[in-house]
Amino acid sequence: MTRTDRLCVGAIAGAFGVKGEVRLKSFCAEPSDIASYGPLFTEDGSRSFRITLTRPVAGALGARLTGVATKEEADALRGVQLYADRDRLPSLGDDEFYHADLIGLEVRDTGGALLGRVHAVHNHGAGDILEVTGAGRREALLLPFTRAVVPTVDLSAGRIVADPPEGLE
Repeated sequence: MTRTDRLCVGAIAGAFGVKGEVRLKSFCAEPSDIASYGPLFTEDGSRSFRITLTRPVAGALGARLTGVATKEEADALRGVQLYADRDRLPSLGDDEFYHADLIGLEVRDTGGALLGRVHAVHNHGAGDILEVTGAGRREALLLPFTRAVVPTVDLSAGRIVADPPEGLE
């Protein structure tokens, strides 16, 4: 399994004001840290931006991006995800993982039976949830990403061991 060299750290939610400022959604544990990981890149790497935070706005941050000077230019970036070089991001402690490193990992139960692979990691405010697909499943298996349900994550082996609560399998 190869780890990506860049990780998604935020997204542009649209223009804010009329002078090229944007509404920036940060996916960082400390939202304002996004400005220190620059330059930030578009997913395809074709553009890069330095970020200057201007003010907090409802559910996001106000920011200026290098090369963006008008409302129209800011509006054109709506929905663009921003990526930081992995080596610019903080090192993680034990039992901490970047979502991008979990996606694609094989998931087996404690008896060794294949449950599928991690398709996505969701967080709707109450903690991370692993979406597991494949292995003949018609519907995704949603596993709370807690130590009780996911006791082992082995990135080097590309595997997760899960102990789904009864009724989830």
